[in-house]
Amino acid sequence: MEGTNPVNKKLAAALSGGAVLVLALSGCGGDDDSSEKLNSWAKEVCDEVQPQAKKIEAANTSIQKQTSDNSTPADVQKTDSQAFQDMSDAYKAIGAAVNKAGAPDVEDGEKKQANAVKELDGISTSYADLKKQVDALDTKDQGKFADGLKDIATELDKLGQSGNVALNKLQEGEVGQAMAKQESCKSASGSPSATNG
Repeated sequence: MEGTNPVNKKLAAALSGGAVLVLALSGCGGDDDSSEKLNSWAKEVCDEVQPQAKKIEAANTSIQKQTSDNSTPADVQKTDSQAFQDMSDAYKAIGAAVNKAGAPDVEDGEKKQANAVKELDGISTSYADLKKQVDALDTKDQGKFADGLKDIATELDKLGQSGNVALNKLQEGEVGQAMAKQESCKSASGSPSATNG
């Protein structure tokens, strides 16, 4: 009965790689003397990112949960489809937030911002495509379903690895320091096991 489980575990593992992306938005630490302008930019972005990071974490958790018992292919499909939809929406919203905040007050700020928005939109589209793939899987044939999930796990792996180059560039130096001071960014990168949500 548990034919889909090993594959589903692979899917969950691949997914946790992808979900790291957003939390990269809030990883840097250190003291700084960043400008008032930069601090307010960081606050605006961090405040918008926090709920989306939570949404991505929840989607991630739902897929992880589905791997821990003998879920039917139909259950797996439903959960994964919803999770990918949520992730697609979340990355799109983060892209929109970075776009709306404008360019950070640093050298090459506009270019960094534009690249990050483009990257976030691309990730959003990739998750939307994965949702379509999951929806198209044949849940009546366990073997085919498992193969289909394997392909999706491979795509997810790629997505997790190719991810956040532009995001990292956006957060280099002063921008990252300004973001690290924001309460909302600190809580966005908090450990998933923290109970005080």
